[in-house]
Amino acid sequence: MAAASTPEERLAELGLSVPDVVPPVAAYVPAVRSGDHVLTAGQLPMRDGELLATGKVGAEVTPETAYDAARQCALNGLAAVRSVTGDLSAITRIVKVVVFVASDPAFTAQPGVANGASELLGEVFGDAGVHVRSAVGVAALPLDAPVEVELTVEVAS
Repeated sequence: MAAASTPEERLAELGLSVPDVVPPVAAYVPAVRSGDHVLTAGQLPMRDGELLATGKVGAEVTPETAYDAARQCALNGLAAVRSVTGDLSAITRIVKVVVFVASDPAFTAQPGVANGASELLGEVFGDAGVHVRSAVGVAALPLDAPVEVELTVEVAS
């Protein structure tokens, strides 16, 4: 069997698919194109209209659950990008990923949580998925989500 050639086919090999775009929870749009880049709004770990988890990582939410939530945030970010480009194959590079982790004050493993998003993007986009990243612990996120992820991607002209 031939290797998967499109991002959607690579996601399917992982048993995943790009969901519908998550509707904004306030006054903003999910993604904006500026020149050769698409920037997403912060994406929460929504699946089928529900948060995967709520609470602080290191307290109510385990790091493993938060890792999975970051993966879902990345999928939702890809959905936001696709809503602007029409096709994930337009992505030529994942440039930057910013991951916010609602953290218990003693929790300091934000980079491990952020790997949920980063590793998924690497699996889907290969070398083009290698990116710079910030993993930031915060006191609280919208809707009491444990994780929020923003993407900046380069797209074909």
